[in-house]
Amino acid sequence: MDETTEPRTTGLRESKKLRTRHHLAATAIELFLERGFDAVSVADVAAAAEVSKPTLFRYFPTKEDLVLDRFADHQDEAARVVRDREAGAGPVGALRAHFLAALADRDPITGLCDHPNVLAFQGLLYATRSLESRIGHYTAREVELLAAVLREEGVAPLAARLAAQHLVTVRRELGRENYHRLAAGQSADEAYPTARAEAEQAFAMLADGLDRGLPIRPS
Repeated sequence: MDETTEPRTTGLRESKKLRTRHHLAATAIELFLERGFDAVSVADVAAAAEVSKPTLFRYFPTKEDLVLDRFADHQDEAARVVRDREAGAGPVGALRAHFLAALADRDPITGLCDHPNVLAFQGLLYATRSLESRIGHYTAREVELLAAVLREEGVAPLAARLAAQHLVTVRRELGRENYHRLAAGQSADEAYPTARAEAEQAFAMLADGLDRGLPIRPS
């Protein structure tokens, strides 16, 4: 057998799995937005996507994960920003700069994006109790990854967990507040000055305490 055959086959298989995963999630979200989350069953999603229920569950353990899968792409974001920060920067400052840049770019993860599709998705998310609850699963993983980076830099385990909880919570709550502004009728451009001011305030509150106990990246 050609030694390149197996890696190529593996790559094609993984690519097919990824396409299937995206297809299932996209199909589900379309149905949820059209009919409402609680009105659509897993069987409805499987039928619309032309797969069996067991196949769907192999990709998504719960109905909620069909919606929240896109959050998985951001679970390592805070950890990556802190790990890759420039010399002389602390974790709070690195995440502050990253969040402010994302606000300026109207990144959906900040809640400050008024594209109709993004608003519809966030409306579904915040209006569905089971989805709000399931977000905790993704948030816990985000905290875990960030805490691991802090521990690698010499922060004690409890301090690392506490710091990660604070940093992840601030990012999440700023995003929630920004969404509510847009849902109330403001445009992203109208909401931006307040969103930026509140982000500055939130990270400043953390810097007053966390920066005293977290490491600065050495030169």
